[in-house]
Amino acid sequence: MGIENEQFEMILMETVEKTEKTVSVLNSEYITIRAGRANPHILDKVLVDYYGTPSPINQVGNISVSEGRCLVIAPWDASMLKVIEKQLLAENLGITPANDGKVIRLVFPVLTEERRKELVKQIKKMSEDSKVAVRNIRRDAMDALKKMKNNKEISEDEHAIYEKEIDKVITESIEKIEKLTAEKEKDILSV
Repeated sequence: MGIENEQFEMILMETVEKTEKTVSVLNSEYITIRAGRANPHILDKVLVDYYGTPSPINQVGNISVSEGRCLVIAPWDASMLKVIEKQLLAENLGITPANDGKVIRLVFPVLTEERRKELVKQIKKMSEDSKVAVRNIRRDAMDALKKMKNNKEISEDEHAIYEKEIDKVITESIEKIEKLTAEKEKDILSV
């Protein structure tokens, strides 16, 4: 870009930062949606009481995937087995934990066709919400540019160039969202 404007650079940087964060949040939400296979990330938001401190399960024991559809949680302190089991039941993950006295197993049932379709609807809604957020970021950036033009801080030509730059960032973000959604949909629908 040939024209340098510090104010525009700030608007562009803020737009890029906000759109990347939106894509990142969507990706982390997608990670927690289970697609029939065991995924340790489904437990990322589950906190257990570890001697008075709420702690993520992965900080009180090992989580491993066994046979593709089974998560095995092996706490470092055997007295944590009951606490973890109780919390997993309270979280209502749709999976009943099996405690054998040494480890807790979470066996993921095979997803039914109906459940897969529900999950696809859910991810598409999340995708649409993220696109709306990105479009709102675009609107805010365009409003800031319009204000700069109206205050005669930039010319018509500069305004047009800057709008194209913002649109390029927005288009790239929406493409990333669509790519993430397509990958997750493929993941969910593959049996």
